[in-house]
Amino acid sequence: MSDNATPGADDGTEPDARFTMANERTFLAWSRTALALVVGGLAIAQLLPPFPNVPWGRSVIATPLILLGAAVSVLSYFEWRASQRALRLGSPLPRSQLPKILAFTIAVIALVAGAVDLYSRLTSR
Repeated sequence: MSDNATPGADDGTEPDARFTMANERTFLAWSRTALALVVGGLAIAQLLPPFPNVPWGRSVIATPLILLGAAVSVLSYFEWRASQRALRLGSPLPRSQLPKILAFTIAVIALVAGAVDLYSRLTSR
């Protein structure tokens, strides 16, 4: 094992390459999702017209999306690493918490976005 390798990375046996590649594809899919969240948040912050009477509206929608993208990026690495370790040790794969986190957080952001829009419309009359 090299000095730069992750401790325990060489434990167990080499898994079937198909499983390793599937794990990597899953990691890359989560990375694309994280990137899309960050870009979506930046697009909202920079390109969405301001909400009338709600100058903070774009930021309150964009910032959680950007932060969620950053969190998904980091968490997906830890999930990839845990799955790779389980593959090497012949253990059951850990259950991913990312779908639950993503679904809940996006639902909350959507509710906040709807509330900001509604508040903007009601206060601009």
